[in-house]
Amino acid sequence: MKVENCVVSEDTLLSICRGYGRVHRPFDSLRVFHKMKDFDCDPSHKGYVTLLAILVEENQLKLAFKFYKNMREIGLPPTVASLNVLIKALCRNEKTVDAGLKIFLEMPKRGCEPDSYTYGTLISGLCRFGRIDEAKKLFEEMVEKDCSPTVVTYTSMIHGLCGSKNVEEAMRYLEEMRRKGIEPNVFTYSSLMDGLCKDGRPLQAMELFETMMAKGCRPNMVTYSTLITGLCKEQKIQEAVELLDRMNLQGLKPDAGLYGKVISGFCNVSKFREAANFLDEMILGGITPNRLTWNIHVKTSNYVVRGLCASYPTRAFTLYLSMRSRGISVEVETLDSLVKCLCKKGEFQKAVQLVNEIVADGCIPNKGTWKVLIGHTLDKTIVGEASESLLRDLEI
Repeated sequence: MKVENCVVSEDTLLSICRGYGRVHRPFDSLRVFHKMKDFDCDPSHKGYVTLLAILVEENQLKLAFKFYKNMREIGLPPTVASLNVLIKALCRNEKTVDAGLKIFLEMPKRGCEPDSYTYGTLISGLCRFGRIDEAKKLFEEMVEKDCSPTVVTYTSMIHGLCGSKNVEEAMRYLEEMRRKGIEPNVFTYSSLMDGLCKDGRPLQAMELFETMMAKGCRPNMVTYSTLITGLCKEQKIQEAVELLDRMNLQGLKPDAGLYGKVISGFCNVSKFREAANFLDEMILGGITPNRLTWNIHVKTSNYVVRGLCASYPTRAFTLYLSMRSRGISVEVETLDSLVKCLCKKGEFQKAVQLVNEIVADGCIPNKGTWKVLIGHTLDKTIVGEASESLLRDLEI
């Protein structure tokens, strides 16, 4: 552009900086900013604040403060916009929130009156770190100074109150929002539903969910996950399953973690066949656990097999085979349940084969498993010399 003698404005170059910021390349944003003078373009205060905001957004906080110091050194005065960016940076860390409050208190001395964004940022930071009483005082001060709280500010207060188990007070903030004509968003509703569920009131959370839907506010993954978790915890499994169906109809695909909660919910009320059905549905749907949910998936699968052994032995063995094919380790307790189940049915050869497979996988049966095999076997040759040798070692 420079070669072709094209005029490049500051706005054009700042747009490029913002573009780099959006794809998480803050150093390229900084490089473009420093090249402005090559295009005969002196950065304005707006340009400096834009770069400062990009650095903070990308968590380059040391560089952001160094950049702000440079702004002051070249004679740029502090403004509400630049101080808001600094306060936002300081409110990200529990150890530096007080420094953000200090800047806030000094703003009037610098000729900068805090605005709605200033208050909202501080309230959000205080709520995030459990300093609810201070957040409430700031909120009251904000209203007194005719700084209108936004939906984000209200949501921060509601989230903070729910997190500190003040659900009733959070509900009052929701009513206040509605009276003022501020429409709650999906994050507002989800925060309240989470608070209600953790307070053991998932059915009240469901009522709020229906209100949210009636107002045309679409739930997201967090909303559904919060409600399904809460319902399963209170053993409202049928309601959780219906909600899972609604989630699918909305086009949101449940992950392995969410399926795991429903499966565990069925197990907790001894509905192991239904739990196995959901496990099958999850596998057939191509939903695989990630590294964070894998351990939960292993425990859940083992739990379902053990539960099925009592009344649905064939289904239990089928699920065991499925586990092996998917590389899921079989726990000692699960092996014990399967062996007892097979021996009870008179399928001794199958039980011995099962033990051999599990031992080959590195799972060592406990004494109880071997005792069951011996107790249900008339002909010890079925167990095999290896088993008898191990029994001698165990001194059974």
